[in-house]
Amino acid sequence: MSSKTKLEYIWLDGYQPTQSLRGKTKIVTDFGGTLEDCDMWSFDGSSTQQAEGGSSDCLLHPVCLRPDPGRVNAWIVMCEVLNADGTPHPSNGRALIHDDDNDFWFGFEQEYFLFDVDTNKPLGFPEKGYPAPQGPYYCSVGATNAYGRDIVEEHLDICLEAGLNVEGINGEVAAGQWEFQCFSKGAAEAGDEMWIARYLLERIGEKYGVAINWHCKPIKGDWNGSGMHANFSNTVLREAGKKEAYDHICKAFEPRIKEHVDVYGADNDQRLTGLHETQSIDKFSYGVSDRGASIRIPVFTVKHGWKGWLEDRRPASNGDPYKIAAVIIETVKKACESLPA
Repeated sequence: MSSKTKLEYIWLDGYQPTQSLRGKTKIVTDFGGTLEDCDMWSFDGSSTQQAEGGSSDCLLHPVCLRPDPGRVNAWIVMCEVLNADGTPHPSNGRALIHDDDNDFWFGFEQEYFLFDVDTNKPLGFPEKGYPAPQGPYYCSVGATNAYGRDIVEEHLDICLEAGLNVEGINGEVAAGQWEFQCFSKGAAEAGDEMWIARYLLERIGEKYGVAINWHCKPIKGDWNGSGMHANFSNTVLREAGKKEAYDHICKAFEPRIKEHVDVYGADNDQRLTGLHETQSIDKFSYGVSDRGASIRIPVFTVKHGWKGWLEDRRPASNGDPYKIAAVIIETVKKACESLPA
């Protein structure tokens, strides 16, 4: 007797300046459980701002497969979007990554707000006015400080069941704000897993009637924005063994502020103000353990003899991890080409 399996094909649409996730289910018979068993599929690009109605077919090329614990007999198929001729679609940020040997490792720290769909405010915010000033909410516990923990815990469990390399969660600085972290050895896979984790969070939010707000500054005023700090390393950073190598690589980011900020997320000027643990969007700085810098050199890296990683603190919570990784890789590779002996 043949078995039926649900494959949820998910992809990024063509909306600007911030792309959204889309997904549709395909029922297959006797699924083998490997990425190679996932056929190419297609969708109507005219409904996602990725094609014109007269020539609307876009292709879904499977790139990552994970179990879907939220459904029975189901898998999630992360896809990149191709044109009908098989070339990468302009909206395809994954195609920009040049890291074929997976030398680059990435860890993304995804911050976000949980929003009440009726009040359009973060959980924990009263219908009128504001809660107590930020401070007690970071890594908090208790009903007066932590809001939406059921959602966050369920998301963590389902991510781990799906085989995603989520490394932790915590309450963030503002009320109703949370964070999870993903890590992968390979830039493309890091992006795949982050997008799948975002998809699962969105779906859990549906269940609770709570919206996931990815905007980098949804609450104006004296409240922290949301980032997606990018921790990264390659062989050079992992084995450098000297401060001069780190200085050289960090300095290579300074003349490329625009190239990075352009793909680090929409409205990031509202978040990168020089306040709330950020550097100004038009300035560049780096330093050891400096959370007000553009790039932070972790104390771990220094204490381990300048062998470790760097953290770019500028990417926004609504940024595309594919595009963020791609530009970081480009800058670091160029810097490594001119690394002093």
